[in-house]
Amino acid sequence: MDKALQTMIDNMPEKTGKSLSEWKAMLKAKSFTKHSEAVNFLKKEHNVTHGYANTIVALSKEKNESPTDLVNNQYQGKENLFIIYKSLLAVIHELGRDITITPKKTSVSIIRKKQFALIKPATKTRIDLGLKFKNKPTTDRLENSGPFGTMCSHRVKLTNVEDIDSELKKWLKESYQNAE
Repeated sequence: MDKALQTMIDNMPEKTGKSLSEWKAMLKAKSFTKHSEAVNFLKKEHNVTHGYANTIVALSKEKNESPTDLVNNQYQGKENLFIIYKSLLAVIHELGRDITITPKKTSVSIIRKKQFALIKPATKTRIDLGLKFKNKPTTDRLENSGPFGTMCSHRVKLTNVEDIDSELKKWLKESYQNAE
């Protein structure tokens, strides 16, 4: 983001009476079909200058989802799985301090130097945990990667917190160690 735009956003509460997120929420509730309608609404109804109104409307159309928003959207309608996700993260954090957790639109990548795991709410009742191994045979529980393709070599289906057992923790640690 360029400096001028950031300064404008920082000054927005003082100059317009509301923060950018407050303006975004207001515009979302109104759901204007045209850019000019929203700009005119802000100018006429809220005495916002044209420059600020135009910026607010333009930025309200952007899909600037935070990592938290991305994860929350993944679990919308699948809230029962969120405890499994949080429990997996707790185990992953114990592996080391050199881990990057990167939420995306439909999954969360777990990266050391390379991605070693992928967490994806697959259905309303199941999370798929993708793991990356070299030459590790599949089992009934440690399946072929399936829909993950080449992003992971294996997949484990999780339907409750109890699925995060010592065997799964061992696999996570092994996958983490391979990602050096």
